[in-house]
Amino acid sequence: MAHLGSRRRRALALPVGLALTVSLGFLPAGTASAAPAGGPTPVVTDGPKLTYVVNTYGGALTAKSVKKAIDRAGGTVVTSYDKIGVTVVTSQNPEFAKTVRKTGGVLSAGATRTAPLPSQSTTDIGAPVELTAEQVDAVAAATAKASKAASPASAAAAEPDPLEPLQWDLPAIKADKAHLKTLGSSKVTVGVIDTGVDDTHPDLAPNFNRAASVNCVSGKPDTTDGAWRPTAEESPHGTHVAGEIAAAKNGIGVTGVAPGVRVAGIKASTPAGYFYAEAVVCSFVWAADHGIDVTNNSYYTDPWYFNCVTDPDQKALVDSLTRATRYAESKGTVNVAAAGNENYDLAARTIDDSSSPNDSTPVDRTIDTSKCFDIPTELPGVVTVSATGAKGLKSSFSNHGLGVIDVTAPGGDSTRYQTPDAPATSGLILGPLPNARWGYMAGTSMASPHVAGVAALLKSTHPHASAAAIKALLKVQATKTECPEVYDLNGDGVADAVCTGSKRYNSFYGAGLVDALAAVNK
Repeated sequence: MAHLGSRRRRALALPVGLALTVSLGFLPAGTASAAPAGGPTPVVTDGPKLTYVVNTYGGALTAKSVKKAIDRAGGTVVTSYDKIGVTVVTSQNPEFAKTVRKTGGVLSAGATRTAPLPSQSTTDIGAPVELTAEQVDAVAAATAKASKAASPASAAAAEPDPLEPLQWDLPAIKADKAHLKTLGSSKVTVGVIDTGVDDTHPDLAPNFNRAASVNCVSGKPDTTDGAWRPTAEESPHGTHVAGEIAAAKNGIGVTGVAPGVRVAGIKASTPAGYFYAEAVVCSFVWAADHGIDVTNNSYYTDPWYFNCVTDPDQKALVDSLTRATRYAESKGTVNVAAAGNENYDLAARTIDDSSSPNDSTPVDRTIDTSKCFDIPTELPGVVTVSATGAKGLKSSFSNHGLGVIDVTAPGGDSTRYQTPDAPATSGLILGPLPNARWGYMAGTSMASPHVAGVAALLKSTHPHASAAAIKALLKVQATKTECPEVYDLNGDGVADAVCTGSKRYNSFYGAGLVDALAAVNK
């Protein structure tokens, strides 16, 4: 990583095609299907079957002509999101994207993957550390004893859930105090775009919104009952995230940041862990059309960590997700996303990326951050969240960047680096795991749902506020956090990262640490 510099990178330009409202249906369907004098050139259909996004502009006639061109190029339409001009296609023609790009009315088209191989792109660190049954029982007994010793008035007002004393992250953002005023409104729903949510978990079942839940993995909504759940072989990530947001305050397990709001599962990752663009587009459009107030996005879109608009395939992914997130926000949805876990300075002029594409063979590349973006994290309007540990310092792994990070929240860190105050024992974040279990995880994946939870409390307090107003309040009410004089968590005498900016706004913490108590005060 070199050539450090700060600038506003969130102002990604809207693709010009999205702003066009004039029908271009009279344009030719494109040169790709023009047949030579000797007859049409046969389309190759024996290549690897890949999924593509085709982004169009113009009216209904244009969309119709593009779909004909898709068919001629050997593509099969999976679904079409006509409201945002995005069509999801599968094809075994290796030249499909190149061919369709020549069609009138097509802004961009590209493959969403490079090969159907396993990958994982959630933004947590390591495997969950599960609590044993004995540990759960011991903490529950200690909590019950402490509650009995409390005064009757305080006990009635703030009876903690059994594992809540281990949740140092709640008092860090004053969520414990906020819960004395309100737990949030059941009229507010947070959509967890993730690996799936186990709605049978006793901490989640009371607040789960089945009607707003879906499986979007194929790029087309699947509303089959339970399709939003993870299988036994899939990651517990989404269940943990959902619990951080809205685990019920019901005398069981843990407590969420907003334990009175509802949570919906929007499954977007394949069993192998891919979050492909077609699934993410489907997820945002679903959220927009089903009254979801906040989405949480603790992942990056496979297979590229950074998508460069100079590459035609990657540009198509940026275009489609930009349209989807903007559509969701236009419907009142606040989109919150994790900043990532590589300790990158996202405001640097260049970043070395050796992890992409993560579904085939990664290559070493140096990306230009003015042209290459972590999506949806760095898309316009998305709230980008860095992570802090138990001592309030930036988590050792958390990405950062002046002009990129909006706010910060607890995401956990190594207990050795940032040890919590007793009775908490781990510097990681405690939450539910599938099958009525609980465990610790860490990452900006865990920071983002804390912000989503505070956004849900804000929406509960201000039910008529726009998405823009909720985002503004998140920043205005955040606790201003200045750069540390020395940031050397491992104590080796070398700074682990450099913080730039002022107490009011800086590269580590953005506008500051979100404040749940402020969110519930009118």
